[in-house]
Amino acid sequence: MNRLITFLLAVLLLSGCSSNEDQKSKPDSETHKQTVEDDTIPKVTGIGGIFFKSKNTAALKEWYGKNLRLSTDNYGSVFEFRNAKNPEQENYLRWSLFEEKTDYFDPSKKEFMINYRVQNLEGLVKILKANSVTVLDSIANYEYGKFVHIMDLEGNKIELWEPVDSVLTKLGGVTTK
Repeated sequence: MNRLITFLLAVLLLSGCSSNEDQKSKPDSETHKQTVEDDTIPKVTGIGGIFFKSKNTAALKEWYGKNLRLSTDNYGSVFEFRNAKNPEQENYLRWSLFEEKTDYFDPSKKEFMINYRVQNLEGLVKILKANSVTVLDSIANYEYGKFVHIMDLEGNKIELWEPVDSVLTKLGGVTTK
């Protein structure tokens, strides 16, 4: 469990950090052009969620709230951070506990699943299929984003999410800051 806590803290620290040194040396028009192009490239842009199984989700959620000061809701905790490219924009990472017997992680046999934030999910799915990656379902659309599930080389189920963070911001709720 200590590795998970260390990993979560590292993800949170890294998600709010970026280096703009390469952007400082470019003219504004070139930087804007590259930023617009970068925003359409199918790729992972960060961690969207960390999910793991628990024998007693209520007790474990309470433990994390009491001992690590996570602000929790029915699904776990939401971490709020600022977008490195657009600092006034709020982004979110979901930490969630699932019942030990959940089938949500299937066909993976692992006790965890990572959700990656992506841009251009449709383009990324095309690339994944061309690379013979197992895509488990079709893209599902919700008000707060698009989702699809894939399997990695070692049988880990991965959730890919193209978020609409503005919807989550409007919904409000408690966040761990």
